[in-house]
Amino acid sequence: MTTLTLLGSTGSIGTQALEVVARGGYEVRALAAGGGNLRLLAEQVVDHEVPVVAVSRGSAEDVRAAVSAVATQRRRPVPTVEVLVGQQAATELAAGGSDVVLNGITGSVGLEPTLAALRAGSRLALANKESLVVGGALVRAARQRPDQIVPVDSEHSAMAQALRSGEPREVSRLVLTASGGPFRGRRREELTGVTAAQALDHPTWAMGPVVTVNSATLVNKGLELIEAHLLFDVPVEDITVVVHPQSVVHSMVEFVDGSTIAQASPPDMRLPIALALSWPHRPERAIAPCRWDEATSWTFEPLDEETFRGVRLARQAAAASATHPAVLNAANEECVAAFLAGRLGFLAVTDILEQVLAEHDGAPADGLDLTTVHAAETWARGRARELAP
Repeated sequence: MTTLTLLGSTGSIGTQALEVVARGGYEVRALAAGGGNLRLLAEQVVDHEVPVVAVSRGSAEDVRAAVSAVATQRRRPVPTVEVLVGQQAATELAAGGSDVVLNGITGSVGLEPTLAALRAGSRLALANKESLVVGGALVRAARQRPDQIVPVDSEHSAMAQALRSGEPREVSRLVLTASGGPFRGRRREELTGVTAAQALDHPTWAMGPVVTVNSATLVNKGLELIEAHLLFDVPVEDITVVVHPQSVVHSMVEFVDGSTIAQASPPDMRLPIALALSWPHRPERAIAPCRWDEATSWTFEPLDEETFRGVRLARQAAAASATHPAVLNAANEECVAAFLAGRLGFLAVTDILEQVLAEHDGAPADGLDLTTVHAAETWARGRARELAP
């Protein structure tokens, strides 16, 4: 039975991962969560008989009390649970040596758990794209074998599958698909005054608030472009972003002979999660497939990079230095928080990102370490807060 450590268990990826796990074949050794939803975390502990839990905030007593309450309510024995608390708790779990560590944490705080999982030799099912974006050189150096990192993002899962159709030298370009978000088709002048509620109304995917806003600005697609560049060793100039509002073709790989291999499936994250957990084998019945006996149509449109500048900024960051992507991500997290709080306008998010990137001096990949990465992030967050009202 495959042993699993799940980081970010109460988030969107974590809850769907546990739906996959419930079908059998996995032993959940440990769960990590922020600590803001102890009831759900306790239910997960009881349902999956998890012996170790980590929370970044709160207390061990509160976690055990929540577990006890759930077990008692369900008339089940109260389990003995080891509880770790603090900012390093998830990293400690990731270093535990499970067969698979699924990193579903949101934000750059996922970097150190990513590094810990790789150094421990676990297969890393990576949903935390920010850790690769922020610490690309560090993550690549920590990887012990080519297939140790398996992407969970549906786009990168699609690319990983399609890339099995040829050799690296035969790849012409990667085609990264984007839904277009809730504001697809609008011009820049039409986005003045849009609200957080409008930005959070994604037409296809149910995601956390930060990722959903990033999808609205297309910054998320920019981060995914950097992730694809780092995962698959393809230059950023050979990665094309196209808008595909149906979200059925999750991405494509174009080969030198003119062939394009696309991966298509209904927009359901349980498929890339299940595939990452069982890689390189395909799990049976992960989701229901597309219906080929029903009339349907798929459309593809060029990305309007003048209105949605997130992808262009990501290209610039990837080309500038090893720390520019970290600066992009950190400044974006601050801007998104300000937008969700009503302190910053929607269009100002990418305006500030552009200014912060232009002001950053950058650092080379050679000799990059966590201290340098964290310093770049700290500067970017401070500068973004200065620029945001």
